[in-house]
Amino acid sequence: MEALQAIGGLKRLSDGEFRALSSLVEGELGIKMPSAKKTLLESRLQKRLRALGLASYAEYCAMLFNKGGMKDELVHMLDLVTTNKTDFFREAHHFEFLADSALARMVSATGPNVSIWSAGCSTGEEPYTLAMVLSEYARSRHVSGFDYSITATDISTRVLEAASKGIYQEDRITPVPAELRKKYFLRSRDSSKALVRVVPELREKISFSRVNLMDEAYPVEGPFDAIFCRNVIIYFDKPTQEALFTKFCEYLKPGGYIFIGHSETLSGIDLPLRKVATSVYVKN
Repeated sequence: MEALQAIGGLKRLSDGEFRALSSLVEGELGIKMPSAKKTLLESRLQKRLRALGLASYAEYCAMLFNKGGMKDELVHMLDLVTTNKTDFFREAHHFEFLADSALARMVSATGPNVSIWSAGCSTGEEPYTLAMVLSEYARSRHVSGFDYSITATDISTRVLEAASKGIYQEDRITPVPAELRKKYFLRSRDSSKALVRVVPELREKISFSRVNLMDEAYPVEGPFDAIFCRNVIIYFDKPTQEALFTKFCEYLKPGGYIFIGHSETLSGIDLPLRKVATSVYVKN
């Protein structure tokens, strides 16, 4: 009989409950949750159980796996199990490649209206970084009629809400070059709150929405000149990666770019893409 050890006053998640929840996570997100992640799942669900006034994980599973529960609770549960680590100018070589090479090719191939999809945008640092890079390109290159739009999506409604506000602790923007910090961030009038906010001219260029990358089709308006999906596929197995990037290619213009995380690779996957730089691919 399983030990009835308590975590924060709750009975431990049983093996059966963990299998049910981990299967749900894999089915909805494509993320595998081995048994080693059982304690992690328990700890992430604790606050949610308390908020709902539930006394056990068994009660939570009973609520979740009925029709009404699945409809109302699934989004909250998936919010809790997703990881949302990100930074401004993370993996900076991608933004250098975009500014120094890719943008000129995009404009030459398809015109001055550039559209980019940040898939798995988390709390917004990636799309706001893209907006800074694109705005600087517009200022410095003087391309006639240049304009851009950024679609930013994530499965977590919690991080999307934070991203759409564009408000950050001041230390979060340390990776942003000083001249860009001055130009694109506003300090809080309350000096006791070390907060900054992205300027309206960048915020209005980005549309945030919830998208589950495991869905058959995506409610986004493509095709795009580039898709950033970085540090997401490390959680997926090869068949899931292949299915995902096959769909991405359908939303990408010919000659468009896909950027993935520096620790990720698309080698061994049959896709109409060729590698042109470190973790950067172009559609044939």
